[in-house]
Amino acid sequence: MSIRDTSAQDVRLSTAPPEGRQRRLLAVGAVVVVALLLAFGVSARFAGSRSVDADRLRIAEVTRGTLVRDASVNGRVVAAVSPTLYAPVPATVVFERKAGDTVRKGEVLARLVSPELESELARERSTLEQLEAESGSARIAASRSRLDAQQEADEAMIALQAAQRDLDRTERGFKGGALAEIDYLRAQDALKTAQIRHRNAVRAAQLTGNSAGFSVQTSAQQAQRQRLVVSEMERRVDELNVRAPIDGVIGTTLVADRAVVPANAPLLTVVDLSKLEVELEVPETYAEDLGLGMTAEVRIGNANAVATIASISPEVVNRQVLARVRFADGKQPEGLRQNQRVSARVLIEERPNVLMVPRGPFVDAHGGRYAYFVQDGSAERRPVRIGATSIQAVELLDGAKPGDRIVIAGSDGFGDAEKISISQ
Repeated sequence: MSIRDTSAQDVRLSTAPPEGRQRRLLAVGAVVVVALLLAFGVSARFAGSRSVDADRLRIAEVTRGTLVRDASVNGRVVAAVSPTLYAPVPATVVFERKAGDTVRKGEVLARLVSPELESELARERSTLEQLEAESGSARIAASRSRLDAQQEADEAMIALQAAQRDLDRTERGFKGGALAEIDYLRAQDALKTAQIRHRNAVRAAQLTGNSAGFSVQTSAQQAQRQRLVVSEMERRVDELNVRAPIDGVIGTTLVADRAVVPANAPLLTVVDLSKLEVELEVPETYAEDLGLGMTAEVRIGNANAVATIASISPEVVNRQVLARVRFADGKQPEGLRQNQRVSARVLIEERPNVLMVPRGPFVDAHGGRYAYFVQDGSAERRPVRIGATSIQAVELLDGAKPGDRIVIAGSDGFGDAEKISISQ
């Protein structure tokens, strides 16, 4: 018995579409194309007719004039003179004054207790007394040596005179025939011996005097050297009294009272409030443009004060350059306080006879590559080239002319539209 398959039920269909179906497919495609074209046209007409309220825009006119290039920065008031006092030796600190006290130059602000240094001073003073005593003994010994040598020289002189008298008497007796020749010769020998003894005694006295002088000088120099050592030790002990180097106010005490500190440890600061400056924090983008002597307008409260850049830091810290400014003619505004926060405007340069427009968000919104020019109730996008900028104005190098009106604020919502209608 055989099993039948389903081949008898299969029907062969033609692969070519019928003519009616082909026409339907073409019609659907044409409808889709027309719909896309209509949508694109509507979108284009909507973009061209997009309207923005004029009250939402800020429009400015391009003018020609002098552009003052400046930078707006922040800063703080600092003291021009604010020395920090240090401990010269390891010691215990005892403060005599506290932070905020007004002090005068030379006044003792703190005392350092250092038993080791005071003990060393006592030892050096004892050594000085010993050397001074030795120097006195050397002077006495030198005087005695000189006296002894001078006595021998005087005695030799007397012996020489006696020998000369004996020779004279013997010579007269010899010539008169009363004395023998041998006695006359002995008298001559005695005179020569006395002459030699006197000459040596005189030289010995001179040498003894020189030797005694050197001994006295050496002992005196040792004592003088020790005096210098004692003087230096006294200076170091006196430095244990920490004195104010200037008239001012104690700004900060950097250690606790009666604390033990090592050598060269900072103790306190003294601030001269009569000489205040402003330390400006200038962004590093202006670092190359900064220069000594530039003018800065410092705003303190509701008033402005003119100052001049006196120093510029040689390094960039946290993307900022620190610059110190001093007030003109040394006259600082009243009411300043150290570390008071202020704002300032640094005048970098002046550019005369340039095209410029007031500064607005359009510079950052469009990257400075183009701007929207207002004419006949619409704003049209045009390419521009921007030059120097200041707090209040922007230089236009290309793409604009005097009298043009530019949207300087509010154009960030325009997107990439080429033209925008402005409704009044």
